Amino acid sequence: MQKETEIAARKRLRREVLAGRDRLTSADRIEKSRMIEENLWLLEEIAGAEILFIYVNYRSEVETLTLIRHCLAKGKQVAVPLTDLRKSRLHLYAVNDPDQDLQPGYRGIPEPVKGRLVAIDPLSIDTVILPGSVFDEQGGRLGYGGGYYDRFLAFDAPRARRVGIAFERQIVPRLPLLPHDKRLHILVTEKRIIRIS
Repeated sequence: MQKETEIAARKRLRREVLAGRDRLTSADRIEKSRMIEENLWLLEEIAGAEILFIYVNYRSEVETLTLIRHCLAKGKQVAVPLTDLRKSRLHLYAVNDPDQDLQPGYRGIPEPVKGRLVAIDPLSIDTVILPGSVFDEQGGRLGYGGGYYDRFLAFDAPRARRVGIAFERQIVPRLPLLPHDKRLHILVTEKRIIRIS
């Protein structure tokens, strides 16, 4: 019964927080995303990383294409995910030019062009930059309900530093987490950097 209550609470939180995120204007989202990127570059986990796994933004998520371009310009290797629906897993591919290397994939999310890019070993990833619907200050993160990133972190890249990026309006005091939920090491918003002990 308690698990059902937690699941219902998670769905409600996702719905409410994502509705708030969707209300951001395009100009606000671009500006706040720029501020989040500025905060990311203050982190040694980003500045010192050689191989980064960065999600490609979709809809009202924190925008990442500029971050990907800046990482590539600094000589970093950037891996982005391709969704494997049959196995419910993420596969990583190195991008060199997001304009040429990405095309609409699962749910219209930009994904690597299959068969054209080099696969990346998840164990080589230094830092994973994670999307999410709702976050808390204790490192809790709710995705979108599919569990793709939690499985990826648990089985494919268990040693990578986990950095969540979110707009401040996506932060709540405490999330009802379940055992499979992977906590962040760092949470970055447009206003602050939260290191989780």
